[in-house]
Amino acid sequence: MLLTLPEIKAKVDLLAEKIGASQNVLPTYGYSIGDGHPHIDIGSQGYYYLSVERDIVGDRLITKDIDELFYKIFSHVSWELAFEYESSHHIKNQDSRRIRFHRQVELLSMLSTQWAEREVQKHQEILKQHPFDDYASIRATFSKELREQGNSPEIAWKMACEKYQLPKESEK
Repeated sequence: MLLTLPEIKAKVDLLAEKIGASQNVLPTYGYSIGDGHPHIDIGSQGYYYLSVERDIVGDRLITKDIDELFYKIFSHVSWELAFEYESSHHIKNQDSRRIRFHRQVELLSMLSTQWAEREVQKHQEILKQHPFDDYASIRATFSKELREQGNSPEIAWKMACEKYQLPKESEK
């Protein structure tokens, strides 16, 4: 038997309290505010997690597994909190995902070790395609300076990449 929306909200509120999540990062229940903010509903196929912006469905999950729904909710919530955390703990010339990923997993660990492990796996997949790049902003600034000195965009970028190497596969 599926939980009701008030039961889901009560459980989400309890979990949110454990990690200090405010209501503004939590989903709505039974309706969408339409700005991409997630909302939860229940239908014939089970629980629905949707984010809708201008009538376009962004993120979507349909499941009968309540744990899967809670993981989806708190993956989003913990990302929002990690983003806020990184903003006030930013380290200059460091890929911001280093702090965000760590903080997100830390928050999820407070709720469920399985959720935290799933998120670590997601981060590892992201990093396979897009490794950490601590020199990104330095490289971009240097490339801009080189263009302002009269170098073509292609030459400026090449020179910036020679001075500040792009991440390599082994640096994941």
